[in-house]
Amino acid sequence: MRRLLPVTDLTTPAAAADREWTLDELADAYAYPDGGRPWLRANMVSTLDGAAQHDGRSQGISCPADMRIFGTLRGLADAVVVGAETVRQEGYRPARAREAFAARREAAGQGPAAAIAVVSASLDLDFSLPLFVSPLVPTFVLTGAAAPPDRVREAREAGAEVLFAGDGAAVDPARAVGELAARGLTRLLTEGGPRLLGQFVAGGVLDELCLTLSPLLTAGDAQRIAGGPAVAVPERFSLVSLLEETGFLFTRYGKIRH
Repeated sequence: MRRLLPVTDLTTPAAAADREWTLDELADAYAYPDGGRPWLRANMVSTLDGAAQHDGRSQGISCPADMRIFGTLRGLADAVVVGAETVRQEGYRPARAREAFAARREAAGQGPAAAIAVVSASLDLDFSLPLFVSPLVPTFVLTGAAAPPDRVREAREAGAEVLFAGDGAAVDPARAVGELAARGLTRLLTEGGPRLLGQFVAGGVLDELCLTLSPLLTAGDAQRIAGGPAVAVPERFSLVSLLEETGFLFTRYGKIRH
């Protein structure tokens, strides 16, 4: 892996080509900013022609280095926020504790692994899955106040903590972030899906995008990384860092604050 940006770091050992970075080096490169306020980061992968999936899943356009970064971002997060459809399609399981991040998490006052927070208006989820009944840390379910009461009860009986982040059926992005932050979960990571990311973009609450650009062309009609209605005024992000390995580009963009 090579660091292409920022150029001031090109003389460091971590900038050398043809060498696998350690997890500590990756964790330093992707560290959350200090400050204590909620910080929502998205991690997505896209092909050269804009596909976020192949055959309905993201794994087919990924690579080993991308999965190492995926694991690192999870290892740094307080909570991973994910849409219900992605939970169903990707077969989500609870985040696991990893020895490589144990000391770093303890020093930051974090639990042994990131909590999973599932966003769902209908609560059409299988609450018998390990994600709900046997996580290392409790799983959260973010929903609206109009969610079906029987599904809310079933979620709670399975062991999930239900958070209401909207007055109707839908979940308000800013309130979702606020509900998690109120419980000390300020280092937030969303892995999609595209509809959820689109909601965070439209809500103006996304602080950072970590986008892996895969050197593949798939054509077809696969989803982009963000879906839903277009925003009235596109939001500008700036390139913070750029890594490369075997043709894959690992970008990190931050919101420009005025």
